[in-house]
Amino acid sequence: MTRSRTALVILGLLSLIDLSGPLVTDGEHPPMEVAVVGAALGLASLVLIGYVARGAARALAPLVVLRILSAVAAVPAFFVDDVPAGVTVFAGAFIALSFVGVALLVRPVAAREVAVR
Repeated sequence: MTRSRTALVILGLLSLIDLSGPLVTDGEHPPMEVAVVGAALGLASLVLIGYVARGAARALAPLVVLRILSAVAAVPAFFVDDVPAGVTVFAGAFIALSFVGVALLVRPVAAREVAVR
């Protein structure tokens, strides 16, 4: 499996987790508003993943931006009071996997650009 395919699988799974947010939230962790925004980011990311998988390079930058926004949306779990420890651990893993997926996706593109020069 190539790096970009691995990256798309990782980002796709994270997008599905985002999409399921409103179904699994207790309304407080994360708040329903955050879960709905996350679901929108997840849905848009899944659409972009489909385009990137088919070779549409123009969908790459919006996908990276959406996945970074999704990761940033999980950061408050570390600073808000009364967040269960399990949710904080999940948020940390989510953020780490998001950046791994983005790095794996962007790195082959950057390597190709250098090789062309």
